[in-house]
Amino acid sequence: MSDPFDILIVSEEDSITTQVLNAIDRDQNNVTVIGSDDVSREINRQTRDFVIFILANTDYVEEQVQYVKSIHPPTYVIFLATVSDIGLLRNIMRAGAEEFFILPDELSLFISRFPTMQKNYRLQLDADKENVVVFGRGRGQIHAFYSGKGGTGKTVISSTYAQTIKLESAAEVILIDLNVQFGGIETIMSLETNRSLIDLQPVINELNESHIRNVSQTEEHSKLEVLISPADAGVAEAIDAEFISRLLRACRRSFDFCVIDLPAIVNENTVAAIEEADKIYYVLQPDTPSLKVLKHFEEVSERLGIELKSSMEIILNNISKEMELKEKDLKDLVRFPITATIRRDFKRLQTFINKGDTIRKAQKEKFIPFAKDIRKFAKSVLS
Repeated sequence: MSDPFDILIVSEEDSITTQVLNAIDRDQNNVTVIGSDDVSREINRQTRDFVIFILANTDYVEEQVQYVKSIHPPTYVIFLATVSDIGLLRNIMRAGAEEFFILPDELSLFISRFPTMQKNYRLQLDADKENVVVFGRGRGQIHAFYSGKGGTGKTVISSTYAQTIKLESAAEVILIDLNVQFGGIETIMSLETNRSLIDLQPVINELNESHIRNVSQTEEHSKLEVLISPADAGVAEAIDAEFISRLLRACRRSFDFCVIDLPAIVNENTVAAIEEADKIYYVLQPDTPSLKVLKHFEEVSERLGIELKSSMEIILNNISKEMELKEKDLKDLVRFPITATIRRDFKRLQTFINKGDTIRKAQKEKFIPFAKDIRKFAKSVLS
C-alpha cells in the first residue's frame, strides 16, 4: 500500500473547503486546513505533497505560491479561484502552480481530475527509479486510426490502445468515435448513454474541457474518457469539418492523448480529422485486397493534397502463419513504416467482443495475445 499524501488546504472559503474535503479520501490522505496568514509557518514546519489554495482575493497569493515552490519544488500546487481573471491565472502559473480552476463552474472538474493529479504526482516521485512516463500540461497528441477496408479490426484496436495508454501512464486520454452514422465504440465498451458528441454542437465555438467531460462517458475500469458517436445518419449531417476541427483542437488542449476511430469513408470530416492528427495509424490486414485498398487511399490522399509521408504508419493486424503475405513481404510492398504487428487471436478476442467486455481492465492482469501486442505498441509510443 502506498504512503498517504500530505495535503495542505489554504482557504478563506468555508463552503468550498467543505466540498473539497468531501471529495478527498481522508483514509488515504493526511489533510490540514489553514488560513492564508499561516502559510509560511506551516510550510516551514512540514513539507507537503499538495497545497491547494482556495482564495477569493489576496495581495500575497503569488508570493505564497512562489514560497511553497522554493521550499519544496516537487510540491504540487493547485489554485482554486473564485474570480475569473486572466491576469491572475498568468501570474499564478508563472509563480509555479500546476493547476488553476475557476469556481464554482469548474469545481466538479477539479474534483473529477484530482485522483489523476495524485497518480501523476506519485509517478513523478517514482519516475527516476522506475523510468515511468509522466505527463504534465502541454500540447496533446492526436492519434487517428483509419482503414479504407472494413473488418480490419480498427475499432477494437483503437479502443484497446486508448485503454492501454490510460492504464500504463498518468496521461489524460480521450477516445472519440467519429463513425457518426453507425457508431461502434459504445457496443464494444458496453457504454449506455443518451449523450454523444453532437451534444457539443451548441457550445462548439467556446468549447472547453468542462463541456467535453460533461458529455463524455468514463469507462469504469481504465477511467478513460469516451465521446461516443450519435450513430444517426440524419443527425450526422449536422457535423461538418469545422465542428471536427474545433472539437479536436479543444481535446488537444485538454488531454495528453486524443485517440480517434475514423470511418472508412473519405469525406470532408475524415479529411479534417486526418489533417489535425499528429499520427495516422492505418490498420492493414496482410492480404491482397487490403493492399489494393491502401493504394487507393494513397491515390485519393494525393489528389486531395493530404500529406501522409511524415505522419502515417502501418499496423499489421491478424498476423498468422496461414495468411497470404508475411511481414517481410509487406515491407517491400508499402512505403510507410510498420510500427506494430498484432497476432490473430480470434477465439479469445471474439469472446470479449460478443460480451461487450473491455479487453483491458487493470495495469497488472492476465493478457490475451491481442492485448499483449497492443500493450507493446502503446509502450513504444509512450517511450
